[in-house]
Amino acid sequence: MRYFLIAGEASGDLHASALMHELKKVDVNAEFCFLGGDLMQKEGGEMIKHYKEMAFMGFVNVIKNLNSLLITFSDCKNAIKYFNPDAVILIDYPGFNLRIAKYVKHQLQTPVYYYIPPKIWAWKEYRIKSLKKFTDRIFTIFPFETAFYRKHNYDVTYVGNPTAEKINQYKAENKKLSESENKPYIVLLPGSRKQEISSCLPKMIEAASDFPEYDIIVTGAPGIEQTFYKRFIQDKSIPVVFEQTYSLLNNAKLAVVNSGTATLETAIIGTPQIVVYHVNFGKLASLAKKIFLKVKYISLVNLIANSQVVKELVAEQFTTDNLSKEIERILTNKSYREKMIKNYSAINQKLGEGRASKNIAAHIYSEIVN
Repeated sequence: MRYFLIAGEASGDLHASALMHELKKVDVNAEFCFLGGDLMQKEGGEMIKHYKEMAFMGFVNVIKNLNSLLITFSDCKNAIKYFNPDAVILIDYPGFNLRIAKYVKHQLQTPVYYYIPPKIWAWKEYRIKSLKKFTDRIFTIFPFETAFYRKHNYDVTYVGNPTAEKINQYKAENKKLSESENKPYIVLLPGSRKQEISSCLPKMIEAASDFPEYDIIVTGAPGIEQTFYKRFIQDKSIPVVFEQTYSLLNNAKLAVVNSGTATLETAIIGTPQIVVYHVNFGKLASLAKKIFLKVKYISLVNLIANSQVVKELVAEQFTTDNLSKEIERILTNKSYREKMIKNYSAINQKLGEGRASKNIAAHIYSEIVN
């Protein structure tokens, strides 16, 4: 069978590559064509464009790069038509992927599967109409999404959480270092895009520097050059470490995490954390959040728990002073720290041990051949 996949950022590249790996197990004749990244490329097939050329964040950046996006969209449509796949598999990246889904269903009538669909339970709920109209099946990775889609008369398939699966495997193979082996440290995860890093990292470093008894380590994002981080670190002796995020989290005293999948990774590993999220025009953005967002929390940790497990510092609340106070609270308040870790265990139980990539591969292949 022939599979066309689209992943528009690093996390999508990771999950798509795992799916490709499993598809090759159930379909020995699997052929791939895709928009994605290095991990997908390692699985084989033809890459039309790298996600680094597509990762534009925010309305202004999208407008600035509109011509580039339109070219990518056209190239993608032509590639799908030429490749003539048996299935198109979309991974996250909703602004782009929903438009592709519409094209595929209207012009090609090829089955469209959506893995990690848009978070319409948080905002842009109107997208449900497009999802119902232009996708054949949605594979979700959060248990609470099933009830949401059922409310809209759309039966989705919960396949397990790929992040939980990957980290639980990592935890089984790795142990925490004892605190006596190394000087304790605070790990900073400022995001995967340059805009996020620019907004978050300076305040993260300033707050963490209030605790000289702890080292500071920054996790480097795929595709971001080390020199970019140096402009924020300047002359401080703070290392930027790439491709060791799980290990760094596993042995950190606490983590400061820019909101996103990394908050869930941190929780499953079991490291106490503070979630931050920078928004321009802080107070105005907070007002807009109350109007447009349909959820109480922004972090996956709190959303899955449906309660405040970790502190969220968002918009005007994300200040160096507020962050420093929360770091101190986690470091000094033992009961507060232990309660957070206990709540992490409950979250992991909710996610289950499902093998997301394996389950999706089986579903898609079975539906195509039958």
